Amino acid sequence: MTVWYYFSISTVFLVVDQLTKNFMAGFLPLCVPGNCQSIEVLPVFKLTVLHNTGAAFSFLADAGGWQKGFLVAVSLAVSLFIGGWLYRIHREQRLLAHALAFILGGALGNLVDRAVQGYVVDFLVFHYEAYYFPAFNIADTAISIGAGLLIIDMFRQGKRGHTNE
Repeated sequence: MTVWYYFSISTVFLVVDQLTKNFMAGFLPLCVPGNCQSIEVLPVFKLTVLHNTGAAFSFLADAGGWQKGFLVAVSLAVSLFIGGWLYRIHREQRLLAHALAFILGGALGNLVDRAVQGYVVDFLVFHYEAYYFPAFNIADTAISIGAGLLIIDMFRQGKRGHTNE
């Protein structure tokens, strides 16, 4: 498979992420304290539109606004690094290439939100009774799956390099 195949995977994640965020932002109002509308899909899963001005798990969300430029710069640098890595990857490293394509697509999806709006739209919420996992979106899902594939690839590479002496 060519590198353009993997870049197309990233593009698909970017487009699906942006479409789902735009759809959800138009479908449900923003959840704010005292006025939070949600759609309960399962007893442990609901759709709720939230704005995350911080990084993962709302890290730096209360930093006062300086974090937007910082997070845009970091996201852009990481995306360029991953894109360059993906471009130089060997053809036989398919699992690694898929992992990087997923991560790149997710990183670009959140980068677009952060650069254009100053926040990332999250809408997927898992919970158990009063315990909530931080809200996330399709981009976060792609990044998480890509990270999992990257870990699997590292273990597979480690097994291949390990010899019984």
